[in-house]
Amino acid sequence: MSSVLPSVLYIVATPIGNMADMTPRAKEILANADIIAAEDTRHSAYLMRHFDIRTPMLAYHEHAGESQTRKLLELLEEGKSLALISDAGTPLISDPGYPLVAEAHARGIKVCPVPGVSAIITALCAAGLPTHTFAFEGFLPAKAAARQKALALVAEEKRTLVFYEAPHRIVECLSDMCEAFGHSRRVTLARELTKTFETIRQNSLAELLEWVRNDDNQQKGEIVLVVEGVEYVAQSTLSDDARSLAALLVDVLPPKKASKIVASHYDLPTRDVYDFLLGLKN
Repeated sequence: MSSVLPSVLYIVATPIGNMADMTPRAKEILANADIIAAEDTRHSAYLMRHFDIRTPMLAYHEHAGESQTRKLLELLEEGKSLALISDAGTPLISDPGYPLVAEAHARGIKVCPVPGVSAIITALCAAGLPTHTFAFEGFLPAKAAARQKALALVAEEKRTLVFYEAPHRIVECLSDMCEAFGHSRRVTLARELTKTFETIRQNSLAELLEWVRNDDNQQKGEIVLVVEGVEYVAQSTLSDDARSLAALLVDVLPPKKASKIVASHYDLPTRDVYDFLLGLKN
């Protein structure tokens, strides 16, 4: 007997690459729901064929207007069960669906999550960076000026930062991160998670940028970047002499000015010295 109930909106997580990550509950919900709302029905058709799921699908993507949202809500109010999926992973995480879920709550429609894989959590657990607190920033702006501004806003964030990035922008993104965060800030690149060519590599921003720039294969596929927060920047990147001078200067100069002097004297990235001084202050 199916556990799918009428007039319920199910938020169903699907695999991000490896089909073996599909949960039995997700398969049951998708097979027995009245309708599946999919981000891209053509893309999701492969998933359905793989698991022999024949439930009718309707498109629900970021360009779906209010009329499509109303249509799905009306079906729910008529007693239909609806399963919402994205192209991969957990719906609504940098994917469409918020208007539908928000309005379902407003109308008193039951919303039921069916958990599974999330690229954010998958990357975090393997990144080797602090995970007790983190901030997910989604996709950075495509245009350089807007991306640089967005990075500047989180440059002093203490929490681990998680970003999605498109493969054709990964080199420019890492270059901008070097400027905003400092060359020595640690970062983990998680690419093509759970897939055949999965890559998980941690390094300094500068070294990772150089590696990605020189390897075209690392400029392909789905990418998650996990960046350490400023609170955890290793003080060992500065010599004892550099740290001592910085600590002395910051007593008589603003941190930014003190950072520039020390960075120039010891040939260090200004951002790294500034991060060290912020750590002292905190």
